Amino acid sequence: MSQAKGSWMTMAVLAGVLALSSGAAAQTAPAENAAPTADNAVTLTVFLKHDQSRPLSELNAQLQRQGYYKAFPPDGVEVVSWYVMMGIGQVVTLRLPASRLREVNRILENTAWGSYRTEFYPTYDYKAIGVAAHEKAQQQ
Repeated sequence: MSQAKGSWMTMAVLAGVLALSSGAAAQTAPAENAAPTADNAVTLTVFLKHDQSRPLSELNAQLQRQGYYKAFPPDGVEVVSWYVMMGIGQVVTLRLPASRLREVNRILENTAWGSYRTEFYPTYDYKAIGVAAHEKAQQQ
């Protein structure tokens, strides 16, 4: 029984070491000067769901204290759209280099949480491919 327990413990430790080392290697510093281009851009839709148990004035005061208005969106990140969705909160669509995705996530974690619950939907531009497929099908 103790030998099996030791084997499981060894496997768990090895899995943890592998997970930590691969995660550390995968995380690179954000490219501060990177601009979104056709080969590196992602579109990120962020749902900022407000805490409906608190009045808007409290939420805005907390956002102000946490530095949200100063930090978000970060310089160099394009705001494609920013809407209020009544009864939900805000929906923000950003266009940014993929290398800056972690930076945007961290800004929201550090400045928006508490007033908002966040959901993230990263996407990429498919329009040219979809339109070309449609046009090709129309010609057949």
